[in-house]
Amino acid sequence: MKSVLVLAATALAVSTSFAAAQDASIGAAEYMNSCAQCHGASGEGNGVIAGFLTKSPPNLTLLQKENGGVFPFSAVYNTIDGTSASGVHGTSDMPAWGARYSAKAGEQLGFDYTGADVEFFARARILALVEFISTFQE
Repeated sequence: MKSVLVLAATALAVSTSFAAAQDASIGAAEYMNSCAQCHGASGEGNGVIAGFLTKSPPNLTLLQKENGGVFPFSAVYNTIDGTSASGVHGTSDMPAWGARYSAKAGEQLGFDYTGADVEFFARARILALVEFISTFQE
């Protein structure tokens, strides 16, 4: 009986999250799924697990302001995909999501896909996420 209740609760949580994600853009859904826990729903660095991290997540709403009024698109993209370290000394507490998107490509693209499709899938998800982050700049 207990396992049935756990399965029912899990199904309800997943279906609720899925319905909310369908109403949002791809970038917004990716942000809420991958970033909001640390950076907060509004990007201010106050996510629910921010207090448990060794280093506070940056306030993403200040990226453009701190870059002379220009949104640092490439730097944000490279931080998300993991090609550049975001830490001051070359290390980062933030996980790189590029590999995760590549790993999820197969299940979301179906059976008939190529290596190039996986790369494009990962790039598209990251681009959508970066575009969404650019929308809440001060």
